[in-house]
Amino acid sequence: MSTRTAWDGSVGTVTAASVHSLLARQAALNPDGVALSAHDEDLTFAELDTRSNQLANQLHGLGIGIEDSVGICLDRSAGLIVALLAVLKSGGGYVALDPRQPRERHATLLEDSGAKVVITTADFAERLGRTAATILLDASPAPFASFPATLPTVPSAPKNTAYIAYTSGSTGKPKGVRVPHQAVVRLVIDADFLPIRPDDVFLHFAPVAFDASTLEIWGALLNGCRLVVAPPGELTPADLTAIIAKNKVTVAWLTAGLFHAVIESGTQDLRELRYLIAGGDVLSAAHIDRALRELPNTTLVNGYGPTENTTFTTCHTFDGAVADGPVPIGRPIHGTSVHLLDESLERVMDGEIGELYAAGLGLAHGYLNNPALTADRFVPNPYSDTPGERMYRTGDLARRRPDGALEFHGRADDQVKIRGFRIEPGEVETVLRAHPEIADVAVVAQGEPGVDRHLTACYVSEAAVPTAELRRHLAQSLPAFMLPAVFLRIDALPLNSNGKVDRARLAATPKPERPELSADYRAPDTEVAAWLAELWADFMEFSPVGIDDDFFELGGHSLMAVRITGEISAEYDVNVPPVAFYENPTIDELSAYITGLLAKGESDGPPAGRPA
Repeated sequence: MSTRTAWDGSVGTVTAASVHSLLARQAALNPDGVALSAHDEDLTFAELDTRSNQLANQLHGLGIGIEDSVGICLDRSAGLIVALLAVLKSGGGYVALDPRQPRERHATLLEDSGAKVVITTADFAERLGRTAATILLDASPAPFASFPATLPTVPSAPKNTAYIAYTSGSTGKPKGVRVPHQAVVRLVIDADFLPIRPDDVFLHFAPVAFDASTLEIWGALLNGCRLVVAPPGELTPADLTAIIAKNKVTVAWLTAGLFHAVIESGTQDLRELRYLIAGGDVLSAAHIDRALRELPNTTLVNGYGPTENTTFTTCHTFDGAVADGPVPIGRPIHGTSVHLLDESLERVMDGEIGELYAAGLGLAHGYLNNPALTADRFVPNPYSDTPGERMYRTGDLARRRPDGALEFHGRADDQVKIRGFRIEPGEVETVLRAHPEIADVAVVAQGEPGVDRHLTACYVSEAAVPTAELRRHLAQSLPAFMLPAVFLRIDALPLNSNGKVDRARLAATPKPERPELSADYRAPDTEVAAWLAELWADFMEFSPVGIDDDFFELGGHSLMAVRITGEISAEYDVNVPPVAFYENPTIDELSAYITGLLAKGESDGPPAGRPA
């Protein structure tokens, strides 16, 4: 007999404290313990506490207080962690800016957040536009060195905003999610999905603008653990696993796409991990099963959750192979409850698909400067006895298995996830419609979730527009992960029986044999170029690929580049670093680079699979 589960998960009790007060406690308990190790320096807990106090006092002197926003645009470094903590100690909330994103997007986020101050370095300062004040951490002497080392007197509370994380918005404008201190504390203190030990070593690799960093950074520091900060720039899976092995990292959090790439590149450097957490998108069962086989001493966890509920809502710890079944997203974590509801907010029967609603102490306050959207997504919780309690409508569909674990079953709206990033196609469409030659456009996701998912832009225009031109147009205001991999010109957008754009039909449209490119097709003229052209065609899913075609114009991205360099290494036994790939983005250039390495004797032997 089918039943309706009343609720799942116990909110329980969560430490009522601010993020920085918990770190101060660790500094008092273990002042000489190493808090973080970065490429530029190591800091003890006492040093981290002192420096962040000084910078907090500088911020306080610039007028930063409770609920004020401070922009941070920094590469991964010790200074980045000092800056994050200092903003919290000043009473403000940080707005993390990805240094790789375009100036226009930085300006949009700073304006929307009302950031009064930006903490950055000289290299990035000119990208940020006009701000009220800028603190350059690389100035000499250090800008905050003369400020008091004592904590500024600011009456911050657990419900104050700790950070504002921006996600893609369906109207073309990014949404600022206001995350309070208590939501961060609920994630990392007494976490039931991750029993943290004082001797654990965490890896910090995720961009601070992405909320995976919340678990990495504060999970380590608030529990007295050491945080290993990966060096700045693009890293290959081999680079990343080497850092994990060298620093004896015990806890690592990888987005789904990176997890797949790391497992494919080899797991020998991961064997000292206690916990490997993956998530942000649908995980591949084959990669999970391989990780379980090759890492028998590592606990593997699938983490699911929107930014609006602070990194994780549910987690699943694997105790056996997934095989061909759906990959479960598990049960609510401590401090959270979930509900599977129909359109009338009634509970669905166990085993039936419903929309997932999240409640508890992980909820964000809502969207900055957008009360209407906040009211639409953060709705009253009819299943709570606490007056005024809300729940977040995730837009995700799920079902509860007989064992109580949840399975993900797609989206109830048009939002998609590409390589772990939440993307509203409407935001991409808004920018594309501003192009003078585009009459109309619809952006859809194609490919299998969690594997080779990509965006396709179907546009209406009098003539085909070169892909390079469209990508340049988008890149002026959108980050790289939001750029479509495929641009397809069509005569008109198809409509369904309700008069709406038939996105399902567009998503089923086959990929063209060869897109409109800025370079005419030129066939490979060497053995290396021919091998690369075949390899690229496999990844791009169209043929033929010419040797003058630009990798990024074809729709390539960083994870694909990493996989291709791995294939090159396996085939020719040479190392092509990420920077060389970016400097040689055509097959003609890349094949010449590889041939040069082979001629210099930088290979240990003949190409793999070929006779000496």
